[in-house]
Amino acid sequence: MNMAPIISGLIPPNLLPHRWRAKQQAGRHNEAVIGVLDTPPIVPRRDGLVIFSMIGTAVLLPYLVAVKSLWGQLRRGRVVILDDGTLTAADRTILAQHCGDPEILAIADVRTHPFPTGGTWERLLTILDRRVSEYWIQLDSDTVTVGPVPEVVDAISRNRSFCLLGGGDAEIGALPLGDFARALYPDGPQDGHVQTRVESRLATLANPQGWRYLRGCSGFTGFSAGGPGRDLAAAFLAEMEKLLGRDDTFIWGTEQIASNFHLANEPGVVPLPYARYLNYWNEAWPADAGFVHFVGTHRHDNGAYRAASLAAIAAMKR
Repeated sequence: MNMAPIISGLIPPNLLPHRWRAKQQAGRHNEAVIGVLDTPPIVPRRDGLVIFSMIGTAVLLPYLVAVKSLWGQLRRGRVVILDDGTLTAADRTILAQHCGDPEILAIADVRTHPFPTGGTWERLLTILDRRVSEYWIQLDSDTVTVGPVPEVVDAISRNRSFCLLGGGDAEIGALPLGDFARALYPDGPQDGHVQTRVESRLATLANPQGWRYLRGCSGFTGFSAGGPGRDLAAAFLAEMEKLLGRDDTFIWGTEQIASNFHLANEPGVVPLPYARYLNYWNEAWPADAGFVHFVGTHRHDNGAYRAASLAAIAAMKR
């Protein structure tokens, strides 16, 4: 017998296991944002810009808020979706209606070897394979564009890649590997999260190529048209294997490390100003913020994600 519904009615929500809480909160969020289905559809344009996301049926409605709120500020580009394998026929019908009959790719069709499989690596590899003649924006479904994004518009117009930063400390920008590690990890190599393990050990890598690194967040990134493809990522993967071992390159988070590295080594990458493009850590954001990524740890805290989504939906209807 499944006791979760019974127990959840007796135990205060904040004491429930995280996986139960997250599922309950996601369901309530979906109910709150269903009004996005009553907003005007995206009118795609084949103008050299692609707004790309990997999604599944569980995040369909939040994704529509994410993509429509961004497109509403850009007013350009077409939509491409990587199906994580769970999209239903009904989902595809909704996506066709609201995203201008987007191109939908199957995750099983992405060639991964010799890269890891899973952990959103398929998403990054698709971008690197397809960016030859178009500018590709990677957009997570748990994001809301809450205002104008002139820095993004400018980066696209100049065909320069951009990156959402991982936090305020990342505003040091892209630095040579050793300089980055010494600046953010003055005590040397550390254990813990896989990103910490790799970043804190970057100074131990030989770096005759003059590689750089930028602490970003792959929830919102821009990859310029004609930029480097898989070869650069493969070279860094080989170095990451030296630090972690092959098996640990499959850990969730290594794709973000590779994305950060890739962008840091592209000409003129634009680190988005963190005061206006930020990750939500249960803190109020400035009135002039343009973009908020509602990371999993605090996604539903204080109703901020719900409020931002509803405000975006209201703006779409105007």
